[in-house]
Amino acid sequence: MRFTILSDITEVETIALNRGIREVARLRKRYGRGRWRKRKGVATVLLADGTARTAELHWYEAAGIGPKEYQD
Repeated sequence: MRFTILSDITEVETIALNRGIREVARLRKRYGRGRWRKRKGVATVLLADGTARTAELHWYEAAGIGPKEYQD
């Protein structure tokens, strides 16, 4: 689903690190080596149909690379 993040992400938690991430090999190949983390948090998002909702977001993040691949 396509969406735009409207607010700051709050309640951020790390839910997996490096080898605990199933897709770590793909992340390293696409974005480079780093200490990858899978994280989650809550934010207000604007959906493609124009409605705004509070949603739990998941994404991957590595130091020096930044957040990648947001999912709701």
